[in-house]
Amino acid sequence: MKLFLDTADPKEIEALVATGLVDGVTTNPSLAAKTGLSLVDALATICKLVPGSVSAEVTAVTSAEMISEGKKLAAIASNITIKVPLTWDGLTACKALSSDGHKVNVTLCFSSNQALLAAKAGATFVSPFIGRLDDIGQDGMELIREIREIYDNYDFQTEILAASIRHAMHIRDAALSGADVATLPPGLFRALAQHPLTDKGLAAFLDDWKRTGQSIL
Repeated sequence: MKLFLDTADPKEIEALVATGLVDGVTTNPSLAAKTGLSLVDALATICKLVPGSVSAEVTAVTSAEMISEGKKLAAIASNITIKVPLTWDGLTACKALSSDGHKVNVTLCFSSNQALLAAKAGATFVSPFIGRLDDIGQDGMELIREIREIYDNYDFQTEILAASIRHAMHIRDAALSGADVATLPPGLFRALAQHPLTDKGLAAFLDDWKRTGQSIL
């Protein structure tokens, strides 16, 4: 499963790209506003840092304006993926943009029927928001499983991008449920490698080695 960073902060991205484990980035207007940077400048910098997909979201609500904004965003860099909402206008824009050769991420997906429409519209990615479904008492992970089965039934090439990730168990469950990608905030990305038993074991190994008085270098 690919791991994307859900942030528009170039400094955070640069620090974590150094791990070699970052496959892409997702941004949205809310994340971009937090940086205090020009959206275009921030996206241009991020696209240079990350060779994989960088989702940049339109702010328009009509299909014609989404298409215009999407083309402008796509011109920033070759690895831009245009992000549109899962509305009828968004789906119309997705169909037009994908038919024109652009990568499109259809976001704010909350049902398998919506995901089916996104795939038929030619979406590169569909982003089900699992955490927000959990917040209202529904099973967000069940949505991932339903979309996986539908896409496999009809050999749709749209990738399932698990979004609205709340905790590390969401990552595990998304991987087990067949999500192609998960996007997560930088803090949670760092937390994936952490476990108290790892820390305890490493401390014991180092203490034992220190007592030997040896050095590998």
